[in-house]
Amino acid sequence: MKRIVVLGGGESGAGAAVLAKVKEFDVFLSDSGVLKDKYKEMLAGWNIPFEDGGHTEEKILNADLVIKSPGIPDNAPLIVKLREKGTPVISEIEFAGYFDTAKKICITGSNGKTTTTSLIYYLLQNAGLNVGLGGNIGKSYALQVATEQHDIYVLELSSFQLDGMYDFKADIAILMNITPDHLDRYDHCFQNYINAKFRITQNMNEDDCFIFCSDDEVTIGELNKIVLRAKMLPFTQERKVEQGAYVEDGKMYVRYGGEEYEMYLRELALEGRHNIYNSMAAAITGKIMNITNETIRKALSSFEGVEHRLEKVLTVGGVLYINDSKATNVNSTWYALESMKTPTVLILGGTDKGNDYEPIAQLVKDKVKAIVCLGVDNRKIRGFFGDKVVAETHSATECVEFCASIAQPGDTVLLSPCCASFDLFKNYEDRGRQFKEAVRHL
Repeated sequence: MKRIVVLGGGESGAGAAVLAKVKEFDVFLSDSGVLKDKYKEMLAGWNIPFEDGGHTEEKILNADLVIKSPGIPDNAPLIVKLREKGTPVISEIEFAGYFDTAKKICITGSNGKTTTTSLIYYLLQNAGLNVGLGGNIGKSYALQVATEQHDIYVLELSSFQLDGMYDFKADIAILMNITPDHLDRYDHCFQNYINAKFRITQNMNEDDCFIFCSDDEVTIGELNKIVLRAKMLPFTQERKVEQGAYVEDGKMYVRYGGEEYEMYLRELALEGRHNIYNSMAAAITGKIMNITNETIRKALSSFEGVEHRLEKVLTVGGVLYINDSKATNVNSTWYALESMKTPTVLILGGTDKGNDYEPIAQLVKDKVKAIVCLGVDNRKIRGFFGDKVVAETHSATECVEFCASIAQPGDTVLLSPCCASFDLFKNYEDRGRQFKEAVRHL
């Protein structure tokens, strides 16, 4: 029996371990941190041996195959040892793909992927299809392959997940955009990150569809270098296209094969220029999947958005508070600021991933009346934005109370931090929830 070792026991790792068990492999899970109780219970329920709080090397280095959590970098000493031994190291998505014959719609991009993934899932559900949601969002894809039966999966894929994918193939691949992110994991080389994102197109053939933003210069520059056999379906707000989606005179037009769909932009549930792109990618997917225009219209006009992504929390004392905690890079914050229509108090800070703040400098100058830092080390933000920074805070409550003291009726307080959250919070969700809780206590 093949021995499989799973490194990392979060949603992805625990799910992969269950699938390995269902497929009758000899499986062992190891995590250097402490596993959450729900994952311990899941592993125990399936009778899967595991360890946490450290790795026992001899129990790992004898693996025939290792499934690695996306959070573990490739240069981790244990991963280096495994690769030197010639042991294959893959992602949960790759492993689950070995056992899954469902149609796979896969979405990646530096920004907008969670919203687009959720919107497509909502659209397919509204069409009455048997669809699962997984990858970087929701329940583990491997766990669903092990314990459920779906005809279609909508998978959000991060660059870290794509790094561990080799034979996996998307039937529909969607690339929203590429802007510098996670460069600390890619030797501070943007091209390495671009290459990771384009792995979403690997193994695609003539029957598959590649949906991409033709307004994104990085994507277009890369497309000119590679040969893709899939059908190419661009979406754009800058020109007309024969196949794909475009915007003209306040309307979105979608064309696929002989099929057409159109919709007024004002009917879209999601506001902002960036959300037009997300809606176009979803609408093209809808046409490929033969979903009726009426169902597409209903879904795009009723979708309620994603938690922690430009989420309106409350208006208190005439001030609107917006939770955009998911903005962990500069480009995400650019989109958030671009959609602001009132004077803004901006909350920045956290764990810097090699940020260059220049892209948001003009928007900050035009729209932001003050910056409040929420982080342990804010020197880089202070250095770049100077006098705009009026305070440094070290908890969500302290931050929100200070913002409330300086915001005027008609202003917006925007948490859109540009940074990861690990200095003060467990993750961006924890940061967003603590922010919302603090707002509710005002």
